Amino acid sequence: MKQLLTFVKKEFYHVFRDRRTLLIMFGLPLVQILLFGYALTTEVRNITIVISDNAKDINSQQLTNKIKSSAYFNVREAVTGSKDIEKILKKGEVKAVVIFPSQFGSDLQHSGKARVQVITDGSDPNTAKTIVNYLTAIIAGYQQQIAPASPLPYTIVPEIRMLYNEEGNGSLNFIPGVMALILMLVCTALTSVSVVKEKELGTMEVLLVSPFKPVMVLISKAVPYLVLSMVNFILIVLLAVFVLHVEVKGSLLLLFMESTLFIITCLSFGLMISNVTSSQQTALLLSMMGMMIPTIVFTGFLFPLENMPYIFQLISNIIPSRWYFLIIKAVMLKGLGFAYIWKETLILIVMTLALLGIALKNFKIRLA
Repeated sequence: MKQLLTFVKKEFYHVFRDRRTLLIMFGLPLVQILLFGYALTTEVRNITIVISDNAKDINSQQLTNKIKSSAYFNVREAVTGSKDIEKILKKGEVKAVVIFPSQFGSDLQHSGKARVQVITDGSDPNTAKTIVNYLTAIIAGYQQQIAPASPLPYTIVPEIRMLYNEEGNGSLNFIPGVMALILMLVCTALTSVSVVKEKELGTMEVLLVSPFKPVMVLISKAVPYLVLSMVNFILIVLLAVFVLHVEVKGSLLLLFMESTLFIITCLSFGLMISNVTSSQQTALLLSMMGMMIPTIVFTGFLFPLENMPYIFQLISNIIPSRWYFLIIKAVMLKGLGFAYIWKETLILIVMTLALLGIALKNFKIRLA
């Protein structure tokens, strides 16, 4: 343990003496979190929704068919119980629920005015707003269909509610995605050069002739970046809460533990790259440029995965940041517990063990 602490101390010295490393570690996240939190917006299509028809009359069925015929929605089987609606929204299986009250058709025919409730998942505000706009347009079209003369004798009023984001704060969608992007790129990039740098500087011989086992060398390389990344994560959360006004609704301890797991996954990926490359330039190219586009595209916070071809949706499963993004949304924005994210957690654990195994297997104990 004394030898391990000595090597860890050496790595900390290397990090603090390298200003570029510190800039990447702490400067890049601050810039990205502010940029994505304030500046960017997106639109989505092919949205999965559920319709709960408590009326089951001719008017509700006609409006349901009109929604189903829209190219914007994928309508799933209807549900009627409030517990079922809450369950599927918590799991993130659908983006919205449309509820027809039991007196929908009667109110429309007798008083000329009826209401439809639209409950959306506000943890993704851009999608929620798009759903509201699409449904409002479809309802307006149905009103013209049943009463083409102007003014309209019938009025259907959608009652909109955005769960997990009542105020429609656009930052809520980007903060989890940016957290996943920052930690993935920064942690992977910094550790990707940790081993290969020793080769280029000619100090690898010191490590090889030491009584240190390869696994201890890798641990000593990862520990400083693990500590600094955890500090970086805390700064990002503080920035999101106090600057971007994002409320952490779930357990802070669970959020911290899951983020630590994801950081370890990213560090393991960086160590694997560092052991299979022969130069720092190649390692940085693979970790930064090679992972930036897949992380942005396949995480799901900028481009909805539902819009992509099935083959790309399969590819997204091997991107660690995709699973961390789902975890952050569930814990930070929806306030859910471990019971809702255990599958994603298990996937990250398996990925971490696999990446560490590959890194250890490719750690060469001889220079030639």
